[in-house]
Amino acid sequence: MRNTIKQSGRRAATVKLSPQRYGRLLARVLPVRIETEEENNRMLLEARKLIEKGDNLTPEEETLLKLLVHLIQEFEQKFYHIGEATPHEVLRELMAARGLKQRDLWHLFGSKGVASEVVNGKRGISKAQAKALAEFFHVSPELFI
Repeated sequence: MRNTIKQSGRRAATVKLSPQRYGRLLARVLPVRIETEEENNRMLLEARKLIEKGDNLTPEEETLLKLLVHLIQEFEQKFYHIGEATPHEVLRELMAARGLKQRDLWHLFGSKGVASEVVNGKRGISKAQAKALAEFFHVSPELFI
């Protein structure tokens, strides 16, 4: 099984997935189209476990995480009619949900000062920063624009 990873709108490296390893992951997690809050919480827990592994994800785990994120986003867009939140509010909520501090984002902004100004709403989020945040949080860049 091949999984093409896209970067910046162009094709990048093709990663070969092990059907056996991916199958075992799927059998353990049992991802489903989320219809209830209980299923959503279960998928969120599984996604958090994978996110906590950071850069140590196998190709199979990364593929599963993308699937879980898709399923969770689909459910939450349908069932949670969130009012218009500013990009800064979205960022602060994502940070709170993951227990992150400003220092955890310094590498995305390049400095403590810029991170502080963005998180506190004193500076806008650039397109490059929105893309970096989206990749870091595994969400759509549009949330930060």
